[in-house]
Order: sequence, then structure tokens, then C-alpha cells
Amino acid sequence: MSHPASVIMARNPFLHTRMSAIQLLPDLLINQIAAGEVIERPASALKELMENSLDAGATEIAVQLEGGGVKLLRVRDNGGGIAPDELPFALMRHATSKIASLDDLQRVASMGFRGEALASMASVAQVTLTSRNASAAHAWQIQAVDGTQSAASPAAHAHGTSVEMRELYFNTPARRKFLKSEGTEFAYCEEAFKRIALSRPDVAFSLQHNNRVVWQLPVCALAQRITALLGDEFAQGAVTVDHQAAGLHLYGMASQPAYSRATRDAQYFFVNGRFVRDKVLAHALRQAYQDILHHQRHPAFVLFLDIPPEQVDVNVHPAKIEVRFRESQKIHQFVFHALQQALGTPMTEATPSSHTVGAASAATTYRQQAGSYTTPAPSPLQHTMPLRTTAEPLAFYDAMFGRKEESENQETKNGISPFTFHISPQEAQPLGHALAQLSGIYILAQNEQGLVVVDMHAAHERIVYEKLKTALDAQQLPIQQLIIPVSFAASALDVATAEEEQEALAQLGFDLAPLSPTTLAVRAMPAMLKQSHAETAARDVLHELREFGASRALTERRNELLATLACHAAVRANQNLTLPEMNTILREMEQTERSGQCNHGRPTWFQISMVELDAMFMRGK
Repeated sequence: MSHPASVIMARNPFLHTRMSAIQLLPDLLINQIAAGEVIERPASALKELMENSLDAGATEIAVQLEGGGVKLLRVRDNGGGIAPDELPFALMRHATSKIASLDDLQRVASMGFRGEALASMASVAQVTLTSRNASAAHAWQIQAVDGTQSAASPAAHAHGTSVEMRELYFNTPARRKFLKSEGTEFAYCEEAFKRIALSRPDVAFSLQHNNRVVWQLPVCALAQRITALLGDEFAQGAVTVDHQAAGLHLYGMASQPAYSRATRDAQYFFVNGRFVRDKVLAHALRQAYQDILHHQRHPAFVLFLDIPPEQVDVNVHPAKIEVRFRESQKIHQFVFHALQQALGTPMTEATPSSHTVGAASAATTYRQQAGSYTTPAPSPLQHTMPLRTTAEPLAFYDAMFGRKEESENQETKNGISPFTFHISPQEAQPLGHALAQLSGIYILAQNEQGLVVVDMHAAHERIVYEKLKTALDAQQLPIQQLIIPVSFAASALDVATAEEEQEALAQLGFDLAPLSPTTLAVRAMPAMLKQSHAETAARDVLHELREFGASRALTERRNELLATLACHAAVRANQNLTLPEMNTILREMEQTERSGQCNHGRPTWFQISMVELDAMFMRGK
């Protein structure tokens, strides 16, 4: 049913129906609109300027920031420079030296090509451009404020170019209010810097913030650059990838399963030197790791795909962070097989290193930390099992499962084996009573119908998930203060997010405090979570807040976030449970909605009836 405009306006007073004649927008407004897409924050401007420097053939790039890049962002390079008579065009829209035709656009080999970035910056900041090419006797400089350029004037500058951007969004205060704190904006700038620096180890880079040197990276080999930016631990736990076929080349480093992350913050994929996020590539990577990595962990990698430029379209997104492949299936298979082959290389074929951790011990440690039950544990040594008479029925049970509980319960006194339950109608429960734990994974229970098999982690995960949802909806999430805070190493982005999103963290039951620029402490957390998982749970929450923002994390992505927390809180594989603990899980399952499936849609329990058991053993035949 359609509604008249007056009714719509009455329902939403922010709408209006006044229409004006169609007219051309002023150039300044056009640039400011474009700036909202291209220059989202200082980090976006930094990326564009550093890419321009690389396109100019620079071998040294120096970055200086103040106030997280909002007050000042300066990029200086030793590239080819700009001719004096071309300098005014540099700050104009759609003026570029990188493409001249549609044919050029379809095989872009440069980092930039649209000619929008500098014009967008000049419309929302105070920009100074100084440049000197090889044939010029001195440098020339132009300035732009509110989109108005000054005349070029002589300046002192070595060969190359400097672009200085001050007071981002000074003339659009509403837009500036959306910028985050200085620490957060600097963290995004640092991440943009690291991506560019990873892509070009043949270029020297430096980064300063508030007159403090943060990074000083000399020209070096790719492996050295990766190690410098991602750390020795990653380098020691990674395999080298180098595979070529059909004009494609994939190379770089990818972590082995023993070195995994709780978040995706150490994943860098470059296509023809450009950092990208692509669904085809992401799926290929997940498939390569699916048989060797626990589903709650994420690999770390720095990978480069070189591909003929005409086979990939980079003109898909304003920030040029997305691409579209002409033959996506071919790319998917190439990346998948190349990475699978690298990860499948036996450790004995790898070059020995004094820094390498033994693969077996590392994998064992990982399985203990992740609680993975997809990989079978080593078979225990078999010992003689002492059998007792029915006068001591729990001794037999103790020998099998190590129970050291009271032996005075009524069934023991009556000499009844704990393996035999005589369930009276008033005691009957849908999921029955626990008998034992199988392989540290399943709860075996007996009910009136026969045998019940429960995946204890999946079942408990659903229980905790539903409890977290109910508590969060009621704003009554139980919180536990930690007597001894749990501290952990964190990236600058994590620290900035923790400082910025205190209110959202409090809603989710977390109290995180920075101890240093690279360390966070968990001082409080939801009571349903185990303290041993404080670090991984905090990292997951920070990742959600950073990637999607507090409003989305607490609304449309709330269930995904709570499901992740529930996984951390649930009992893990190989965790020994007592009979009362197993029965508690069964009783809570009976009271929990949708307890038949875990948060990922897998079944949590199966019933095997006595009729089915009799048929298996051919009883009565």
C-alpha cells in the first residue's frame, strides 16, 4: 500500500518533500562527496599517498604523523617528482599520468589510476604539495584550502615529492566528529603503513608519530621484512610458499597449524602488490587449512599473487581493496593447491633451524590449548585392570575413570553396579542419567528408551549461548572480577579499540585496561567464561568491535559474538567430568531451547533405543 508524502513526513520529521530544480553541483562539493568514499579517515589518505610514492619509483618513503594523522599527515619520497608545469594538475579531479584509455584501465599495473585522491584531500584538508623532478633546478610548491589552489612558488626540496595534509575535515565538522580518538586513528594509520611496507621490501620506509620513531625499515629481502613486521615467532612457525603455473605465481609465508591466531589480524594477501580482501581467495585459504586447523583458530600469512593485469579488475571499490578475477575458479584452485602443497611438506624436508620448535610438541600444545577433538590423541598404554566383586562396585569404575568420590551413595550400599539404572517413573528424565564419559568427547547416558550419546562440548556450548543471550537481553550478565588480572600482548589497534569501546565492552561483561602501548589486561569478564580463556575471549570481542563497530557488534552480529564466547566457556574435549557434572549438563539440556543442535547447527545428542541395540547384537534371532 502506498502512502502520501505527507504521511511519510509525519512519521519521519527528518524527511522533507521540497524539491529543487536539477543543477550541477559545485566542484568543491563534488570533491567533498568523493572524499567521503576515498578518504574515510587519515589511514585512507596515508594509503593513497604512499601508493603514489611507489608509482613514482621511490626507493625511500618517510611518513610523519601528528594527532593520529588528523592534525598532520606528511609523506615524503625520493621518486621521480612532478614537472613544474604539471604541478597544478596534481590536485585536480581525474588528472592522472597512469591511464589514458579504457584499454589502460582494463590492465592497470600501477597502484593508483583514478586521479581522485589528492583532489579529495584538497577539498577536506589543508594540503601542501612540494615536488622537484630530476631536470628542475629547484622544487616548486602549491597549496590548496577549500579546494582553491595557490599559484606555484619556488621551494627547497630534494629530488622527489612531499605531500602535507593538515587538519583533516576542518571544513566539514560533522564528518570530523565521526573520526575516533588519536590512538585509534594512529593504529589504523600504522596498519596501512605495515601493509604497504610488506608489499615492497625493496623500498626503505620510516614512520614517526608525534615526533617519535615507530618504524625504521631498511631495504631487505622479503623474509626479513615479514619477520620485522610480524615477528620472529611467526617466521619460525611458518612455511615458505613459492608456486608457479599458467602465468600465475604465489609466494610468501604461511603459518603452520601450531602457530595460529584467535583473530584474523595477521592475514595479508596481495594481488600484484596491492593489499586486497577477496572472497575467492579467502575461501581457497580456508579450504587449504580446513583439515589441519581448529575451526575457532585462524592462520597467519603474508602471501603475494602475481597475475597478468588483464586477468584482474581492480576498479571495483573506491578504496581499491576489492578485486574481481576474470577466471575466479582457476585462481581458487591455484591458490588452494599451492598452499595445500606447501603446508603438506614434511618437516623432515624443511631446512633445519636452531629456532624451529618441534612440530610434534607444538601440535600437541596447540591441541591442548584449542581443545580440538578432530585429531585422535595417542593411545594410552594398557595396564592390568583390577576387577572387584559387586560388594565394591565403584572400585571398578574408579579404575576406568579415576573417580575418587564418596562411595556411600545408596546404590553402592545396596551393592548395585553404577552401570545398571532402575529408573522409576518419578525419576525418569528425557536424557536419562549419566553412565560414563567416552574418549573425553561424549557423555553416555541411559534413559527409558535405551542409550543416549551426547557431544558434551556442542551441548554445553548451546546451553551457555542461550544463557548469555538471556542475560544480555535482561542486562543482567553476571561478571566476575579477576583477583589477578590476565595480561596479554596486543596490537596497537586492539589497545585503541579497548580504550575507545569501553561502554560496549562493559555491556559484554569485560573490563579491559591498557598496561602499555602493546599490552592489555583483563580485569573482569563474564562469569560464565573460564579465566583460562580470558585472553582469547577478549581478543575475539576486540576483533568484532574493531571490524564492525560497537553498534553492529551488539545488534546484527550479537549472536555471532555470543556464540564465540559460548565456545570459549563450554567444556572442552578431553576434559574429565564427574558423574554429577555430566548429569548437570543433561538436566540443563532438557531446560534449554534448541538444545538438540549446537550454535553451528550440528546435532548435540542421539538416542539409540533398546530395539536398535538388540538388532545390532542379533538378540532374539
